[in-house]
Amino acid sequence: MRKRVSHIFGYSFKLLLIVLVFSCSSGGSDDDVVKPPQDIIPSNLVLNVEIVGANMSNPNGDGSGNIITNVSATDAVRYVFKFGNDEVQSSSGNVNYTFSTQGNNNYVVSVFAYSSTGHSISTFKNITVYVNDEPQLVWFDEFDVDGAPNSSKWGFDIGAGGWGNGESQYYTDRSENVIVENGLLKITAKKESYQGSDYTSTRMISKDKYEFTYGKIEVKAKLPEGAGTWPAIWLLGANIDTVGWPSCGEIDIMEHWGHNPTIVSSATHTPSCSGGCPDTSVGETTVSDYSTEFHVYGLEWTENKLRFFLDDNFLYEYNPAVKDASTWPFDNPHFFILNIAMGGSWFSIDENFSESTMEIDYVRVYQ
Repeated sequence: MRKRVSHIFGYSFKLLLIVLVFSCSSGGSDDDVVKPPQDIIPSNLVLNVEIVGANMSNPNGDGSGNIITNVSATDAVRYVFKFGNDEVQSSSGNVNYTFSTQGNNNYVVSVFAYSSTGHSISTFKNITVYVNDEPQLVWFDEFDVDGAPNSSKWGFDIGAGGWGNGESQYYTDRSENVIVENGLLKITAKKESYQGSDYTSTRMISKDKYEFTYGKIEVKAKLPEGAGTWPAIWLLGANIDTVGWPSCGEIDIMEHWGHNPTIVSSATHTPSCSGGCPDTSVGETTVSDYSTEFHVYGLEWTENKLRFFLDDNFLYEYNPAVKDASTWPFDNPHFFILNIAMGGSWFSIDENFSESTMEIDYVRVYQ
């Protein structure tokens, strides 16, 4: 009988201990309870939009299409901007953006401010931005510093050898043949004995200094005179050293031959036509005052065509019906050449020629 009571007592004691232990472990203060995170909602959202160059005269900007945006909000950790169909994310709230559609256009600039819990608020502003629809001047030489031409823009081809056309001159970079004076570049061809040649002149190039694809080019020049002179303002493909001529392409903005003095010409050279080709037009026009007055020789070079101008008057257009590598080498960078050649394999030089100068007021490229 005692054994049974003792056994029951022992069992009850163990059960009591288990209940006490469980009660202690499952208890605790309210501080130990894990609470769900609170939603963080951003507030005080402020959006500022500055249209670059906007003033009383140009309320929609300077034509660049650039805007500067900045935004702030309480409890925000990131921002998402929307400029039309474009979306830009920022953690700082500062974003610069450029619109490209030409003219005056209305846009909605929206911004969403997000908190660390992913909640957001938003705002927007309506703006009108002007993008210049005129080509911008991107490269030029006004020849306004006396002395040698600007070495950061121009180099020189030096030497003789006929240059592929049976020419008679030796090209130099001497001041006797090339100099900038009184706001003009002066390239002078001279009759003189020099390095085995009977004539000297200059051939200036922008190769490796300025090479470009497409644009509007204007060169204001007054041409030399005298039978045998061959001044030119032209572009040559910058890949000539690898593909050769005429695969590199050549664009003659202006060519003039002294033995045919009143005719000024513009032309192109391609692998399909690199000389006097049948049924190929060139822009020839009569300019009686070519050597006494300045004229602007121009080119509009686009992805699909070349259009030549004289004093803004259209001369002719090169726009092949089938544009491929054999007819259109003009989708690669080209560089400028300004020169006066003397003589050639198909015409002679006046024996009384002594010297003559091509004067250039400026060279400008717009894009």
